[in-house]
Amino acid sequence: METYTLHRGTTPLFVSLPHDGTALPDEIAARMTPSARRVPDTDWHVSRLYAFVRDLGASIIVPRLSRYVVDLNRPPDDTSLYPGQNTTGLCPIVQFSGEPIYVQGREPDQDEIVQRLEHYWRPYHAALAAEIGRVRAAHGRVVLWEGHSIRSVIPFLFDGRLPDLNLGTANGASCSAQLQRRLAAVLEAQREYSFVVNGRFKGGYITRHYGKPAEQVDAIQLELVQCNYMDETSLAYSDALAARLTPIIDALLRECLK
Repeated sequence: METYTLHRGTTPLFVSLPHDGTALPDEIAARMTPSARRVPDTDWHVSRLYAFVRDLGASIIVPRLSRYVVDLNRPPDDTSLYPGQNTTGLCPIVQFSGEPIYVQGREPDQDEIVQRLEHYWRPYHAALAAEIGRVRAAHGRVVLWEGHSIRSVIPFLFDGRLPDLNLGTANGASCSAQLQRRLAAVLEAQREYSFVVNGRFKGGYITRHYGKPAEQVDAIQLELVQCNYMDETSLAYSDALAARLTPIIDALLRECLK
């Protein structure tokens, strides 16, 4: 079974959407709670929101499987990305709501976690690394853009309401200082959406691991609040809301191509 789709572009921009997948293998779904089988913590519709990046000549990689199977944006050794704060792991057993993902006693054991890592996590990362190499060889540089989204209020993960646009560069370690300044300037120039740079979400494993500005690989994560392009209750995509948000994303990505 193909676990991801990869479109190879013609510019230095490479968009990764590691939490867009919703598929659950039958044998895993059978052990999940009814609420978890609805995969509520998906980055809903981000591949639809980012569909326009093909017109920018970007490469784009999108997984098929849900983050509940394996979280592609977590390190293979499952070290916490945010020590001391609530988060979810490589093969999560708890939802963002704090509810369990699995029926009691049916959680994956260590052998199964290793299996999922081999079958689902490593193929995505092999493709990610290969495309980064191809793009850098073709253009002398690559900008890896991590597209994410999340509900606006999740007490388990953060206090209050999250800012609309959350730009993460691992506190400046995953991309050049110049590029971060230019992206921040794009956010500062608009007044419609609240934003933060390196706030609660500083970038996950992909941003931190692959971002090597000294080697001409810049990596940036953008965590969007979902109510700005969809209904967080019904999960319905809103063309009207998305049409207002897309120009900001487009402006950020165009800055990466300069």
